[in-house]
Amino acid sequence: MPEVRATSVAEVQEAVRLYPRLRPRGGGSKPALSTPREGEVGLDLSGLRGLLEYTPEEFVFTAYAGTPLSEVEEALKAHGQYLPFHPPLKGRGATLGGTVASGLSGPMRYRFGGLRDFLLGVRFVDGEGRLVRGGGKVVKNAAGFPFHRLMVGSLGAFGVVVELSFKVFPYPRVTRTLRVRLGSLGEALAALERLRSLPLDLLALDLLPPATLEVRLGGFPRSVEARLKGIQELLGQEGEVLEEDEAHWEAVRDLAFLEESPVWVKVPAGLGRLPELETLPLERRRYLAGGELLYAGTDPEGLKALRQRGLPHLVLRGAEEPLFPPPPQGFFAKVKGALDPLGRFPLG
Repeated sequence: MPEVRATSVAEVQEAVRLYPRLRPRGGGSKPALSTPREGEVGLDLSGLRGLLEYTPEEFVFTAYAGTPLSEVEEALKAHGQYLPFHPPLKGRGATLGGTVASGLSGPMRYRFGGLRDFLLGVRFVDGEGRLVRGGGKVVKNAAGFPFHRLMVGSLGAFGVVVELSFKVFPYPRVTRTLRVRLGSLGEALAALERLRSLPLDLLALDLLPPATLEVRLGGFPRSVEARLKGIQELLGQEGEVLEEDEAHWEAVRDLAFLEESPVWVKVPAGLGRLPELETLPLERRRYLAGGELLYAGTDPEGLKALRQRGLPHLVLRGAEEPLFPPPPQGFFAKVKGALDPLGRFPLG
């Protein structure tokens, strides 16, 4: 399939004006979203990379959209900082722009919120090749309509993101993970509900079906140990404590548990919908953010079952129609018409 490579904002603008149908790609970690379809030209943004500004004392940075997450996190780590929404697929080459376009957040979004809560501003090239800015580069510029947040989960429908600004946080001094195996899905859901209702400042709270909980805590050592003991007492068992848990959670954020599945999907969940999701033929599953978000591995039949039930989802790999259902008309259509009147950027 034809592809053009851009290493500057000007080259992105040139490509947009030259080709009638474009599909941007960063690191290629989500092929269902970045692989060109018939009649489309791939726009490789992997050369548009690098930190433009980083002010550790202000906890903000600006970088090009093609910058790999691994490069960003290496720079942040040198100052004891991190991206609290824990973007997935870092180890598979995911970039900042692809993360924003797909709207993905990882396990540690539970404590401080998802991607849109940390995005301060964007610059993007719209469907007529114009360079547009939304938001700002510092937290104080966040007043007014958060136009930049429209790019989160937009799948590139409104334009090609070329630059992004984020706020960041200090990384916890220590982290611990408690793994507890309960007797049934019902018991696990009840425990999830109790943990969610208490002010425990958990970094992550995941359910591994049918009935295993993983609880991650972070902070100062004495506080972490006290909270860990309190959770063990609350759940009525000591469980298994992972003290060196960094490698474990890096594998989770890279969705290593889906490795053997041909189709990877992200599905909005929630405690009320979770029992229904558990009846579907999904091979590998993990519920993140206290049960609010499901990452699952399946095959074409499992994907078909999701769609027959009318359950919304986003396919990351393994299907050519990644978004179900398509976005509603109304507000979305008006924004799309204003920013991409010629329909250069496909959705899904």
